[in-house]
Amino acid sequence: ASPRAEMSCGHAVTPMSLTNWCRLLLEKGESRFICGMSGCDKEWSYEEVCKMALLTPEEKEYFEKTMESIAERERRKNTKSCPECKVPVTRKDESNLSVRCQNCTNKKGRAYEFCWQCLKEWKGPQPRTDHCDNDGCFSEALRTLRNCPDIVFESVRNASGCPCIRACPTCGSLLQHSSKNCKNVVCPRCKVEFCFLCLKVTAECTKLSHSFITCVSGVAPRQTSIPVWHQNPAS
Repeated sequence: ASPRAEMSCGHAVTPMSLTNWCRLLLEKGESRFICGMSGCDKEWSYEEVCKMALLTPEEKEYFEKTMESIAERERRKNTKSCPECKVPVTRKDESNLSVRCQNCTNKKGRAYEFCWQCLKEWKGPQPRTDHCDNDGCFSEALRTLRNCPDIVFESVRNASGCPCIRACPTCGSLLQHSSKNCKNVVCPRCKVEFCFLCLKVTAECTKLSHSFITCVSGVAPRQTSIPVWHQNPAS
């Protein structure tokens, strides 16, 4: 058997299982190496993975090329031309539609912000995840939440009137329930597990109910706004 190495999070892995796990994360388009042990969300540095997985030069080359293309894809997704000066602007906070163009701000001598969604100069309060106050600015995500059909659960008793798509209550990502298994889902973006019915985190919901029956507080209504992810700056 291969020797097991202890990672910085305290979990022990074999070099081969570590390599396979990290390769799987990269193939899914993940740019961070997160421990795969249940309940552990610690991130390992690439340097630690290289050392503990005993990566060959060929594997290192594959990992680095893949990490580069994931980063490039992220950059492209988060970059748009400023509608005023056409200079590319990168959005740093995916939870806020209001984006500042530094070039226009410097030129105008005042803060110039535009809406990532309708690409007009920003109007109204911010941060906002749904829309600005310009006419015709609307959120596809909110439209989806409003119009998606109800879900028919195969395994959860007495659960009716629940939309089949929800915005994660922690980070705002849209998730669709498969209608199979229990009512809890883990958000792929922020990794928080929550109840699809009442929208509470699973630990909170299961204090009074279990995973295959409807919640004590009932089914949460359709969401009319998208939660903003307040990430810990250290994470």
